[in-house]
Amino acid sequence: MPAKGNHDILIIGAGLIGLSVAWRAAQRGARVTVLEAGTAGGGASHVAAGMLAPVTEAEVGEAGRRLLELSLASLERWPAFAAELHEATGIDVGLRRTGALVLARDADEAEALERELAFRLELGLDVERLRPSEARRREPALAPTLRLALDVPGDASVDPRRVLEALATACRAEGVELREGARVGALGELDAGRVVVAAGAWTAELLPGVPVRPVKGQLLRLCDPRGPGLVDRVLRFEGGYLVPRGDGGYVLGATMEERGFDTTVTAGGVYELLRDAHELVPGISELVVEQALAGLRPGTPDNLPIVEERDGVVVACGHGRNGVLLAPLTAEMVVELEAVTA
Repeated sequence: MPAKGNHDILIIGAGLIGLSVAWRAAQRGARVTVLEAGTAGGGASHVAAGMLAPVTEAEVGEAGRRLLELSLASLERWPAFAAELHEATGIDVGLRRTGALVLARDADEAEALERELAFRLELGLDVERLRPSEARRREPALAPTLRLALDVPGDASVDPRRVLEALATACRAEGVELREGARVGALGELDAGRVVVAAGAWTAELLPGVPVRPVKGQLLRLCDPRGPGLVDRVLRFEGGYLVPRGDGGYVLGATMEERGFDTTVTAGGVYELLRDAHELVPGISELVVEQALAGLRPGTPDNLPIVEERDGVVVACGHGRNGVLLAPLTAEMVVELEAVTA
């Protein structure tokens, strides 16, 4: 069986969560094996935009407050996490701390944005209301039809593909065995001291009853042949986002679709993304389309991640739109859980 081997911890899933857990566990001296049904980082992590956005993603309700606490705590860890990965591997993960703008295109969206502002100010979050002229001064590529904007200076972004490359490199340097193309049929066939399931949207197939489901997101990877500079900040708007990279690349996404495990890219999804973004950043029409992709976020009913022991294994899944952001904190939580329950 593919799971046999000399290991203390067996991790199912080689996305950002699984590899982060593997790295931290190996640093503590554990013998770690990671099983990945496809290629390492080939799932949702490969498609992710890389936003580190606890403030713009803040939600109402008790679950929303808990998610905000976790997200802010993980964001605090990201600079050290990125620096440690760079020191261990020489790979720059593209951490950009340029902040974000949340944009409204019309009166209805502006009214909704005012409510979002009040909610975040009530929570004590760092958010500033901008008139359209001030928003355009900060990001000149914005359309003159913009109605309102919020400046969120604390939000950031990374390049998830660089993070994946760095994590895989760091894991191997710590002695982690990474097995690609190793599909697990049932947990009962595994031979390990401890098992961590970090299989994202597929977790419920291994652990029936775990309330995680696939949420489809379509996106485009764009590039500017002239280099970076069209926009500097992450732009958020009703129905999507535009995330700049430092090399002139951009990620435009992402739809939210309940389509099961379907990962097809549709003309309608691409059209909606481009249409909405063009209303706010007309210059996006000059960018080159490099890729059109679709991925499956692991969603939960309350949008909170699941990090707990269940049926004798540790589950780390359900991070939804915040898997990149929550990876450093999740790794710590799982390793601490392992230390307590091993």
